[in-house]
Amino acid sequence: MNGGDYLTPSLMLALLAGCGIGGGIALFVAALVGWARPAGTKVSASKQIAAFLRRRAGAAILVGLVVLVALRWPVAAVGAALLVLFWPALFGGARSERVALARVEALATWTEALRDTIAGAAGLEQAIGASARTAGDTLRPHLLTLDDRIRSRMPLSEALDRLADDLDDGGADLVIAALKQSAGLRGEGLRDVLTDLAGSARAQVGMRRRVFASRAGTRRSVQIVVGVIVSVVVGMRVFNPSYTEPYGTPQGQAVLALVLMLFAVGLVWLQRLSRVPAPKRFLVKQTGAAS
Repeated sequence: MNGGDYLTPSLMLALLAGCGIGGGIALFVAALVGWARPAGTKVSASKQIAAFLRRRAGAAILVGLVVLVALRWPVAAVGAALLVLFWPALFGGARSERVALARVEALATWTEALRDTIAGAAGLEQAIGASARTAGDTLRPHLLTLDDRIRSRMPLSEALDRLADDLDDGGADLVIAALKQSAGLRGEGLRDVLTDLAGSARAQVGMRRRVFASRAGTRRSVQIVVGVIVSVVVGMRVFNPSYTEPYGTPQGQAVLALVLMLFAVGLVWLQRLSRVPAPKRFLVKQTGAAS
């Protein structure tokens, strides 16, 4: 074996391992000290990125190092680290869906409470104040803020627009828009509108429950497929190393990188197929946001 044949594979593996470990260390340090926020960057966005890194970067680095030591495949180590890092984006979303579902259900319950509170000549402003304190936990803080704004003499239409911005949900916009349109009604007219609104919100809750259950099954299936594939690859590498020996060469690592890229494209595609777009917001300000 001449010097060129010996050095080329070792050099390639060392470069790949150095890139993977160096990138992992950089992410780990960034998770600890945070990112330097450029001028003009929104604070909320930087906080979300830092929180995401703190939660996932350490686990991703640890898994990548374990895979590198166990398999001695730098490409597999980088792929495993990226899989852990982006696991919530590929297989998550259940928590946010539960929050959105709870919010729409709380809106339906609150709309029914509004309808039942209105009596005689009582208007929407009085009904909001009476029903805000008994609303669901996900909605009560926003409704109490709405009541405070109304009590401070803010016009009802503007207060409802602010509520829509606070909730930031397309389904909530439907209810709030109808409330704005019916704000001048009294008695039976307003109660009829609120009854229709509550029925529409309940129908939306049922639809979202069915979609949520369907997506949960899809996520479980994809997770099982990923787990089986990873287990088979690790098992072959550990118990039958001669079969996977070609992947230890630079050419094999290049082929493995291509396979992992196709696998990642498939996962992203499945995630997009299972995504159900939420109703788009339409109660948005056309001018600069008010302070």
